[in-house]
Amino acid sequence: MTIPDKAMNYYNDNFLLTNNYSQPSNLSQTTYYNKTNNLSCANNLIGTNNLSGTSNFSINIKSSLVLFSFICLLLSSQLGMAQKSKTSSTVSTTSKSTISKVIPSKDSLSCCSKLPPRFNAFGIKVDKHDGMVWIPSGTFVMGGNNNQARKDEYPNHKVQVTGFYMDATEVTNEQFEAFVKATGYITTAEKDVDWNEIKKQLPANTPKPDDSLLKAASLVFRKTTGAVDLNDYSQWWSWTKGANWRHPSGPTSDIIGKEKYPVTHVSWDDANAYCKWAGKRLPTEAEWEFAARGGLVNNTYSWGNDFDEDKVAHCNFWQGSFPYLNTNKDGFLGAAPVKSFAANKYGLYDMAGNVWEWCADLYNNSYYAQLNKQSISINPKGPMKSYDPDEPTISKRVMRGGSYLCNDSYCSGYRVSARMKSSPDSGMEHLGFRCVADKEK
Repeated sequence: MTIPDKAMNYYNDNFLLTNNYSQPSNLSQTTYYNKTNNLSCANNLIGTNNLSGTSNFSINIKSSLVLFSFICLLLSSQLGMAQKSKTSSTVSTTSKSTISKVIPSKDSLSCCSKLPPRFNAFGIKVDKHDGMVWIPSGTFVMGGNNNQARKDEYPNHKVQVTGFYMDATEVTNEQFEAFVKATGYITTAEKDVDWNEIKKQLPANTPKPDDSLLKAASLVFRKTTGAVDLNDYSQWWSWTKGANWRHPSGPTSDIIGKEKYPVTHVSWDDANAYCKWAGKRLPTEAEWEFAARGGLVNNTYSWGNDFDEDKVAHCNFWQGSFPYLNTNKDGFLGAAPVKSFAANKYGLYDMAGNVWEWCADLYNNSYYAQLNKQSISINPKGPMKSYDPDEPTISKRVMRGGSYLCNDSYCSGYRVSARMKSSPDSGMEHLGFRCVADKEK
């Protein structure tokens, strides 16, 4: 991640020292390196947001992004060394090549509402069920069921959901563009950072950074030139000014010819604004997992239990050695157009890989334990309060599905039970969403 020298000097002199954030134990971003599932790619570099690339992350994008991102980057090498003992190297040999992979510890982090006043066009008439499929009512066991599952995927518990409609695909660029044209909506990543909002979550008397450091930006993935410490997300994430849904890879990129690609760099707030405009809503975490399973019982993936990088790909994921070698066997180095891979049994596309998807629920690491106290949970809508022990002061929302940056030896975020979390103002290059709608009575 490229950061101006003056930013480094500024925060080193005025923030790291004066606010006692130099120690990993006090800096929430250390969770990026070795804690739970904070998808480290979000726009909020506040710290507990494991920007590692694919699996869990929590990032308070606008809030601490500007200040903490710089701090985290400065500390990344030190933190990486601290985690070095938790990583090991293995050699994966295929028929074509031998690839060295640095594999982090199991619990290390991986690759991974209020509407603004500008929003003024609710209530337009649309066909709510166009492009949606019906998901029938049912009961299933929710949560982890293999050795790749993380702590917050347990205990698995019985859940019942009422039938609902779900978008067959992730919301695309052309669909989101229609929303923006109709409403004039401006996404989180397109807005400059509001210092008055940021300072509410920072220590008293924290000095304001230069205005040039508060400009609109978002996180963009940058492939490395070789193997790196997988606990140091700064090796492959770049805080890039001008990156947003129109310019997913940075200001010089665009979405021309990518109308059918999933929209990215959208925050939870942005996704909710779109849903309200379309007369829909975000899925609950339980609805999302039930739909992703496609009627299959206790399977690890949306297509079954079989996963082999050397066979035909079932989803868009990172094939090879993350984050520097993608063998591109699935045909896509980045996001893929929706419907590029086979649908699951319910007719849903890309419920695994491609881009992470927002859910409606607040995130709480002990929520499953709460639900497990009941014989069955009926239409659970998430905890009443968000809590992440790695960043207890930041409210977070759940993300599901994994992305094109997920790798089986690293984070396997495309498992149906895999969870990720981030603050609602977060957005990134591999995060999108899809909508659901209730059956009209």
